[in-house]
Amino acid sequence: MEKYSWKGADKEFIKGMFNSISSKYDFLNHFLSFGIDKLWRSRLARMVFRTSEPSKSERILDVATGTADVLLSLAKHRHSNQTFFGVDISEGMLEIGRKKVTDRGMDPFIQLQLSDAERLPFSDEYFDAVTVAFGVRNFENLLKGLSEMRRVLRSGGTLFILEFSKPRNIFIKGLYSFYSRFFLPILGSFVSQNSRAYTYLPKSVDKFPYGRCFAKLLTEQVGFGEVRIYKQTFGIASIYETSK
Repeated sequence: MEKYSWKGADKEFIKGMFNSISSKYDFLNHFLSFGIDKLWRSRLARMVFRTSEPSKSERILDVATGTADVLLSLAKHRHSNQTFFGVDISEGMLEIGRKKVTDRGMDPFIQLQLSDAERLPFSDEYFDAVTVAFGVRNFENLLKGLSEMRRVLRSGGTLFILEFSKPRNIFIKGLYSFYSRFFLPILGSFVSQNSRAYTYLPKSVDKFPYGRCFAKLLTEQVGFGEVRIYKQTFGIASIYETSK
C-alpha cells in the first residue's frame, strides 16, 4: 500500500479556530446538521456498550472531545465503576464541556483535560475503549494521532471513529456538495463571525480519506485489526470500529 502522506492543519490554527467558535459550536453543529449529528453520536455511544463487556470497560477515552457531547452520551449508558476521560486541544471548547458536565451532574464520572491528541498524557494500554467524533481530520499528523490512540488502548480494546465521508449516490452527493461548499460556509461564518472556520471545515472533509481507504490506513499503517464500517445517513458520515 502506498504510504499516506496527507498533512492536517497547523495545531495553533486549529486551537485558535475552535477557541474562537466555541460559544457557537453546539448551536451551529445541531442547526447546520438538522440535528442529525446528535443521532450519530448516540449511535456511537450505543455501539461502544454493545461491543464491550461491563467488566472490561472501566475506562473510556474520548479524543478531541470538544464540548463533551460524546462523553455525555456515553455516560447515559454507564455501568458501575466506569470512568470517562476527554481530551481536547481547545480550552474554549473544554470550558463549554465542563459546564455541560456539571449541569448534568456528571462530574463524578467524567474528567476533561487540555491535551494534544498526538501526545496523550496517559500510560500505555490504559483504556478499554477509545472514541473520537469529527476530530481525526483535524490532527496535524494523522498517523501520529491514530498511533497514540492505539498506544493507550489495551490489547483487545476497541477504537470507534465517527467522521464525515462522501455519499456515493449521485443525487445525494450533489446536494451534499452544494450544501457544504456554499450554504454551510455562509451561514456558519455569519453566526460564528469566523469566516475561516466554516471555510476550512468543509474543505477538510473533501481532503480527508474515507471508507476503505481510511480502513486500510488504520490496519496497514497504524496496526489495528479488521475495520468494520457503518455508513450513516446516505454515507454523509461513517463510524469505523476496530480493535488493537
